[in-house]
Amino acid sequence: MATLEGCHCQDAGVQNNNNSILYNILKNDSLTTTEEPTSQPQHSQQHQVLKVSSCSSSSRFKLRQQQACSCSSSLRRGSLRSPQVTCKAASAVLMKTLRFVKNVPCFRELPEDDQLLLVRNGWVPLLVLGLAQDRVDFETTETAEPSMLQRILTGGCVSQGGLMDRQVEPEQSAGTPGVSLADIQGIKAFLKKCWGLDISTKEYAYLKGAVLFNSDLPGLCYLNYIQSLRREAHQALNEYVKLIHRDDATRFAKLLIALAMLRAISPPVVAQLFFKPIIGAVNMEEVLLEMFYGK
Repeated sequence: MATLEGCHCQDAGVQNNNNSILYNILKNDSLTTTEEPTSQPQHSQQHQVLKVSSCSSSSRFKLRQQQACSCSSSLRRGSLRSPQVTCKAASAVLMKTLRFVKNVPCFRELPEDDQLLLVRNGWVPLLVLGLAQDRVDFETTETAEPSMLQRILTGGCVSQGGLMDRQVEPEQSAGTPGVSLADIQGIKAFLKKCWGLDISTKEYAYLKGAVLFNSDLPGLCYLNYIQSLRREAHQALNEYVKLIHRDDATRFAKLLIALAMLRAISPPVVAQLFFKPIIGAVNMEEVLLEMFYGK
């Protein structure tokens, strides 16, 4: 498996309510200074000052190198090495994910407006969870940075000094190939986290429930009900982990960390990386709604 060559810088107890609908859907250069001898009779004070000054300059140089390294992956871009294979696998996972959502009884009880809002805002993390569950790995290749002329012609802005205006988001530029390597690394890090935890089918189901019933979205009609479903998913997951992984007191916390990593993944990046190579400039939301509602 090829890896990216990125930056190297540094409401009720669910257990007692086995008839719960959701519960029955499916039963994770800091600088080290070496202390100088306190007595150096053969070295002058001036030499010590020069040495400290030199170390300080070296430290500042290393710090600047690290700062440059930390942002280089966000400037570099990548794309799928085998787009047809990976995009086909991602599409299959998306279809499976939408079937899962439609088969959740609690979801079907919601008004259509709430369903639509939850699907629009949750399909990306649900998809990435599905990629992890089906162990869909992918290889990427670094894409060439567009020239100054290409950026100008595709909507880039040039300042008076001749430099590109960096305020334009990479995903918004139609002529910019690929996605940020930092974003790709974030997706891969999440997949690696899940595979390292060896998450079970039931754990994935509860994680999907926690992601699907996102009560943080503005405009929900059944907000309180969705909040209770989200709490139920978290509690069901916690109870399951305590029952199956009794020797791992930190597993539930590790799964919550994985959820935090999942929420940090950019939806436009996922759409561009896994679907743009096969659907082009088509609006992904329209494709999603057609797949889900058959419109």
